[in-house]
Amino acid sequence: MFELVIAADQAASPSLTGAGVVSTCALLFTVASFWWLNARQGRLKAWEPHSYAAIIQTSMARLRLPLVLHNTGPKPIVVQDLILTFPDEPASHLPLLWVSSPSRLQPGPDEEAKLPAGFVVGGREAQQVFLEFEAPFSGFLPEARDYKAQIQVRVGHRKGWRPLLTFTLRAANILDPDHYTVYNNAPVELTKQDQKRADAALLELLDQENGAAAPGDGAQRDPPDEDGTTGTSH
Repeated sequence: MFELVIAADQAASPSLTGAGVVSTCALLFTVASFWWLNARQGRLKAWEPHSYAAIIQTSMARLRLPLVLHNTGPKPIVVQDLILTFPDEPASHLPLLWVSSPSRLQPGPDEEAKLPAGFVVGGREAQQVFLEFEAPFSGFLPEARDYKAQIQVRVGHRKGWRPLLTFTLRAANILDPDHYTVYNNAPVELTKQDQKRADAALLELLDQENGAAAPGDGAQRDPPDEDGTTGTSH
């Protein structure tokens, strides 16, 4: 009789072991699914803008960009601050600070000023924003060519500045830099007449800058370093 009980226990052991494995796997799958659907921290994504507004003067450069921000995870992301930089340009080119959050792309006299403030992109949500960046000193006077531009962001759950979007800013499309208006950022071919007009307008700005500049004039801030920190007080 004792031998029969031992044999029955040995026959049941593989079945019990298999059931335990199945139960453990089911528990792990449930926990992982809950984390993925409800607790995972996603990242912020953005895409190259098809258009922009710009005004370029000797004392100030201002760019307005329409962006779509997408939070890839279920947890909300708090956007604390943004800056616009030109990574391939000389270090003397100042980063453009986030100075306004307008309600539209086309600038106009009837706009209500809206100072920059942190905002939230909800979990798995996409949100359109208009961001206005400005360099208060003459650190960025573009030529009529393409520029590599990068938007960096500070978010609530991470420390320091982080790259959000790197895109091509087609400054050759800025035909009237003294007038704050909208330009196409698509890779289209300009006519020779438009190209000459853009070159002449931007060269005139450079001449004005060279004539007005004096040794030691202007303030500078350090661009973001490799750790993402910057010399701005923004």
